[in-house]
Amino acid sequence: MNKRIAVLALQGAFIEHEKMLQRLGADVFEIREKADWQQPKDGLVIPGGESTVMAKLLVELGLHEEIRNDIVAGLPVFGTCAGLILLSEYVRQHEDEEAEPMAGGLSTMDITTCRNAYGRQLGSFATESDVEGVGKVPMTFIRAPYIESVGPKAEALASVDGHIVAARQDNQLVTAFHPELTDDTRVHEAFLRMI
Repeated sequence: MNKRIAVLALQGAFIEHEKMLQRLGADVFEIREKADWQQPKDGLVIPGGESTVMAKLLVELGLHEEIRNDIVAGLPVFGTCAGLILLSEYVRQHEDEEAEPMAGGLSTMDITTCRNAYGRQLGSFATESDVEGVGKVPMTFIRAPYIESVGPKAEALASVDGHIVAARQDNQLVTAFHPELTDDTRVHEAFLRMI
């Protein structure tokens, strides 16, 4: 049976995720308003984009509580870049600031994320690194965050230059990089296997 995956399509790079999932045989539909969330689904993808805008829209559209409750209840979710930030329990805006829960964030993963980690100095870059259970994959970073620390409920899956860039907790998978912007489907395959 094909997996049916909801893709949060409020803002950001959601179309690339949709194409990647369709290549892997998944049925995909977009979440743009509260009514969309009522459809049956096997998993959720939260794409990269502007995390503060996405958080604000989740609250304004009445999606925040329902999505958070379903993730806590076990709905598999894959967040990239801004999606990682939204799923993080604590977020540090800049390295010299205190980490705290993000307003409007989903805060379902036991991780602390530095939001503008690669922002000003490096901007965007590409590299390759090992992801546990997946192998060496190409990684595209675009003004990316990194995971500063993982709590006891979560596990780090990949690091680049001493910073954690992928993690998992139960049915939640996050990456600071954008696997949907490469031709390598293995990270998305790993997410579909979690379902």
